[in-house]
Amino acid sequence: MSAAATDLNCKPGITAAPAGAPARRANHRWKVLGIAVAANACFSATFSGIPTTAVFMRSGYHLGNGELGLVLGFLGLGVALSELPWGLLTDRWGDRRVLLTGLGATAAWLLLMTLLVVPTSAYVPGVMLLAASLLVTGLLGGSVNGSSGRAIMAWFREGERGFAMSIRQTAVPLGGGLGALTLPSLASAYGFAAVFGFLAAASAVSTFFAWRWLHQPPAHEDADHAVTAAPAGPAPLRNLDVWRIATAIGVLCFPQVAVLTFASVFLHDFGGMGTTVISASLAAVQVGAMVMRVWSGRFTDRRGNRRSFLRLCSLLSVAAFTVLAALVLASAIMPAPMLSPAIPVVLVVAGVCVSSWHGVAYTELATLAGASHAGTALGLANSFVFVAFFLVPIAIPGLLVLWSWTGVWLAASICALIAWPIFLRPA
Repeated sequence: MSAAATDLNCKPGITAAPAGAPARRANHRWKVLGIAVAANACFSATFSGIPTTAVFMRSGYHLGNGELGLVLGFLGLGVALSELPWGLLTDRWGDRRVLLTGLGATAAWLLLMTLLVVPTSAYVPGVMLLAASLLVTGLLGGSVNGSSGRAIMAWFREGERGFAMSIRQTAVPLGGGLGALTLPSLASAYGFAAVFGFLAAASAVSTFFAWRWLHQPPAHEDADHAVTAAPAGPAPLRNLDVWRIATAIGVLCFPQVAVLTFASVFLHDFGGMGTTVISASLAAVQVGAMVMRVWSGRFTDRRGNRRSFLRLCSLLSVAAFTVLAALVLASAIMPAPMLSPAIPVVLVVAGVCVSSWHGVAYTELATLAGASHAGTALGLANSFVFVAFFLVPIAIPGLLVLWSWTGVWLAASICALIAWPIFLRPA
């Protein structure tokens, strides 16, 4: 792992516990968790927030729905391609080096985009330049998940890792919610230079605090805390259970990505709703998911029922997206005023159901892999997750042509149903 923490008076090779070390460790682990939350929130504001500007991106960059899907898909493709390599590198280099390298480079790249990849009255970047720029953003940002997750596995005990990991995962809806509230307004009022500049500044600030506080736990900590603790089974890439959970995580992310990437277009084009309703609805999805992730982490830590909870979330998502599809279908025969209030409400419920389980799933995955291989396991899972971020935005325009929004939400329901048997049954 990374170099030992200077503020914890810890040097490599020293195993004796310095006076007061347990108290310092107990306090410092919350700083580490805060860094993990901040880093993930910054990148979530990027990969979840940029799609909330889809309506303005479509007009500002002169894109059709197919080109919009391609551009947003390339952001997910970049993360999908880089997550596993970053995870392997995290287990080799340590979480500090990887997080500082990746997050700092993301900030620098977003700053470069504010200068070169924004539409003006005299110049509109081409679709491939925009897509390639977002691809690189994803490649660099893929460093955040595995490195921050491995740090949490190092600093927290088994009985509290689910809670800590779920708090870390609240950063995804937190960052997405902040992005939904701020980025569409920035894009509308000041253009995409403000959007990319805001994201660059947030990543730079998080990089500074990671440099200041993200360090290795004290060398005297026992095997339950140490990142070198023995894995629970075979190495992650040879462990069938790890592959099953990672695959199920990826499949259940398909409907989640549909909400994150095209909900704004759905509410605008189908529901005829304005920026205020769209931003509020997407923010409600993120806030609801954030609350549910914290609750689910604490609940499953106490009950020891992570696997049952994951399977239940799959079934609830099936039901919610089926109801949403039925509402869209019913709009053809029922007056619009009767359905308009229900559509954003059901969308929010579906979005929360399909976004509330991540912390529990990642904790179960990292526990199966063992703390020393957590970076690899989390990187594998997020590779599948961001395959969804790549494929879903590309697939949705085609589904709209063939089956309208009813087909989109039914497909989301089917994906959630497929994930249910892949998740492991309770032991």
